[in-house]
Amino acid sequence: MRGILHVMDAGSRSVSVMLGGLVVILAGTVMATSMTAADIAARAQEVFGITFIGLMAGLVFTALYCWVMAARSPDSGFWTEAGLQAANGIATLALTYTLLGISLGVGTLAEQELTPETVRHVIRGLTSQFSLAFMTTVVGLPTAAVLRTLLVVTHARQRGQGTMLEKGEPS
Repeated sequence: MRGILHVMDAGSRSVSVMLGGLVVILAGTVMATSMTAADIAARAQEVFGITFIGLMAGLVFTALYCWVMAARSPDSGFWTEAGLQAANGIATLALTYTLLGISLGVGTLAEQELTPETVRHVIRGLTSQFSLAFMTTVVGLPTAAVLRTLLVVTHARQRGQGTMLEKGEPS
């Protein structure tokens, strides 16, 4: 029973950090633009798509869960490695969607005939696909870097505290 409560506590802390970060980012975006929170959410779904958002959220949650567990564990090596793998998964997901967006854009360009009358329509579709491509990279790579930093610094802190405790020094 105690193990289940430990897992649930770590999960709720991870969700809290994830949602708190999302609220801070959303508030900053609302202040920096003239868009409402609903407009930003609709635009994010339009640009990224529900699949990317869902996969990204799952990987962010996994990395944050590992971070919470690593912060609690005196031997945080396993949780640090697992979290780093989730953060690397975010970077891989971002780059995969970048290549997907470029491929879809080039594919639609190859399928359409370019005439003076159709150029605007073709370019509009191409820029839509490229928007997906580059925004996933702009969001995914910094997110992965922040999560890696949290995990590595937490692990180094845990190792440092363990070393100080072994020497009999106060932490």
